Amino acid sequence: MTIINIPPLDRTLEPAIQKLLDEKAKPVGSLGQLEDVAVQVGVIRGALKPALGKALSIIFAGDHGLTEEGVSSHPPEVTAAMVQNFIGGGATISAFTRLAGADLKVVDAGVKFPVTPGAGFVSARIAEGTKNAAVEPAMTRAQCDEALNKGIEIAREAAASGVDIVAPGEMGIGNTAAASLIVHRLAPAALDNVIGRGAGLDNDGLDRKRAALHKAASRTDTTDPIEVLTEFGGFEIAMMCGFMLGAAAENRVVIVDGFIAGSAALAACRIAPAARERMIFSHRSAEPGALAILDSLEADPLLDLELRLGEGSGAALAIPLVRAAAAILTDVADYPR
Repeated sequence: MTIINIPPLDRTLEPAIQKLLDEKAKPVGSLGQLEDVAVQVGVIRGALKPALGKALSIIFAGDHGLTEEGVSSHPPEVTAAMVQNFIGGGATISAFTRLAGADLKVVDAGVKFPVTPGAGFVSARIAEGTKNAAVEPAMTRAQCDEALNKGIEIAREAAASGVDIVAPGEMGIGNTAAASLIVHRLAPAALDNVIGRGAGLDNDGLDRKRAALHKAASRTDTTDPIEVLTEFGGFEIAMMCGFMLGAAAENRVVIVDGFIAGSAALAACRIAPAARERMIFSHRSAEPGALAILDSLEADPLLDLELRLGEGSGAALAIPLVRAAAAILTDVADYPR
């Protein structure tokens, strides 16, 4: 993996940002958590009045060999079909991104079935899906490094194009299984406590998923974040982790979505702890493993809407809230004195 240096944020401006916030034409603290976000955004961007430019919703897509174990209620063909829907503009994230005034990109990190390129499509395929993590490592270390580095590269390109807010999301049948294993090792948390129904497993399916994940977890006891991604992750999760690292290194605001994106954020924070300071958590996912991520990273999400779709949908919903927080500093008048 490319060595990426993410130093702690320079907090020199923080007292001045807080003072400016307190002098606005409103009761001190009356905008609650938005005021905390305003200070965080100012510190990330190194500005008393942070003018936020473009926002980017970006979906990383990949398939998982773990689906061979029956961990999902849907076949892997659905990954490619949904990617095509993202490109065509008909998905939930497409609608939410338009409403947020953000751009949308879709990255093929390792989709098993063919996708017809279109607007916003980025080809970065590592392989046609990962191996079955229940019986062997999901990917090689070289593949994991390639995915991480590609994510960093995409983030740097976005920053260079004027993107100030990134809202990564994902698509990949079977990826709640991979995320459960990642969170189990990196939070850490008991495996059974972070396994959910994903896209709608029935009780028999949930039993199969639990058995498959315990089988996978028994292969290795590693807790090294890059090794954990190599053993259990998906190409989309590893590339999204790299993207978060790259965006954090560029001092961009990283809005973290739900469970899958949260597992990538957790890995990013274990690789480079200072990345956490650049992250704003959008929502409290209904997936059981999401709580372990939030607890481990001491994160207080902006929304609690019982979402569990993925796609970066919760992160897209939070883009206007982050802009609103910055607008307190840039657009609200000072209290007359």
